[in-house]
Amino acid sequence: MNEQNVFGRSRLRLMLRYALVMGGLVIVLLFAMHKTMEWAITSEQARELLETADSVAEAQAYTVLHAGADTDEARLYRSTNDRLFYYVFDGEGRLVSFSRASFRIESFVLDIITVWDAPESEVRVFTKTNERGVPTKVMMTSQTVFSPPLPTQTVYVGKDVTAMYNGMEKATSALAVLGTMALVCAAGVGYVLSGGAMKPVREAYEKQRQFAADASHELRTPLAVVLASADLLRSDPSITSPFLKQVVEDVRDEVKKMTKLVGDLLTVARTDGKANQLRLVRMDLVSAAQQTVRIMRPFAEKKDIVIDEEMPKHAEIYADEQKIRQLILILVDNAVKYTPEHGRISLRVEEEKGSIQLSVSDTGIGIAPEHQERIFDRFYRVDKARSRRMGGNGLGLAIAREIVEAHGGHIDLVSELGKGTIFHVRLKARTKNS
Repeated sequence: MNEQNVFGRSRLRLMLRYALVMGGLVIVLLFAMHKTMEWAITSEQARELLETADSVAEAQAYTVLHAGADTDEARLYRSTNDRLFYYVFDGEGRLVSFSRASFRIESFVLDIITVWDAPESEVRVFTKTNERGVPTKVMMTSQTVFSPPLPTQTVYVGKDVTAMYNGMEKATSALAVLGTMALVCAAGVGYVLSGGAMKPVREAYEKQRQFAADASHELRTPLAVVLASADLLRSDPSITSPFLKQVVEDVRDEVKKMTKLVGDLLTVARTDGKANQLRLVRMDLVSAAQQTVRIMRPFAEKKDIVIDEEMPKHAEIYADEQKIRQLILILVDNAVKYTPEHGRISLRVEEEKGSIQLSVSDTGIGIAPEHQERIFDRFYRVDKARSRRMGGNGLGLAIAREIVEAHGGHIDLVSELGKGTIFHVRLKARTKNS
């Protein structure tokens, strides 16, 4: 994974997290504003209904007490505006007085009154949807008219609040649109701010990468001198002491491990810095795999490991030949290291439509599920003691993944602890013009 991908994905994650936080705040704010508007509007409408119900009840009580005299004072108490309506029923369900609702909703209102079961002075909102799916909302309340010793009557007062709720929904929709626009702006601002926050991290990362590249480059020459000196001492006949011979062997082995680590570090540093550009040529993947098997077979035979090959005659791809050979070598070397004696390793190349798959399987120790997701991370080792003993530094599979991704391919694994591991590499069967 190169530097651009690392910082690009980190910046995108920061932006998304900022946008999620802002989105949550916007949603909470919209919900709170909607509920606030609903409470403010409905509470005022309810207050108006209750006041009207009181007025109509007083007027009706006055009319009943005065033997049905419909005076100017009673009509004044009973008067309502054009938006309100009321119906007065006696105890036997007979309509005594009314100010009719609109003919459009009157049948709906009478149906509500028929099944009315709300406590006195409680305001409720009722909804009815017509055949076209358009809702109608009516807000109603009731109040009892006491006029002893005459029979009790009940006043039902209501109001068509459809327009009010429609307006409130439009206002909420407008706020949602504004909130979405604000969220998009917040995401843009978050992207800019995250870029500024990543700048010092990027600079520190670049310095660390440059240091690794410079140090690896400078260490190669002295390590080569030490290794050459160890080889000379190893072949010096004057050294006869078993202890000194063992010391020379230990020095030689450690220097070889250090040389490999330095080479891997330099490869990683160059990959991060894009110094290693791909040199794409037409190559035969089968030929590269067979050559790698020939190189690794002597090491496998030392452990009595059999290497099987299942490949077609040719499988041409357009890739960086040196890096593809390095990729195959890493996978086969890894299989030889972690396969016990008398084991088996298999290399398979399969051609599929538009792609070529290379599989390297072994009957080794396997990888536990909790380690499989991190096995391609740099310097990650499942068993540090075992890896150190076998010369592993935790960079091989990381380099393998970077090589595959640089070619636009994909690498994954299937493993079972104690039974073995299979690495699958899928590369595009590209041509030079694709």
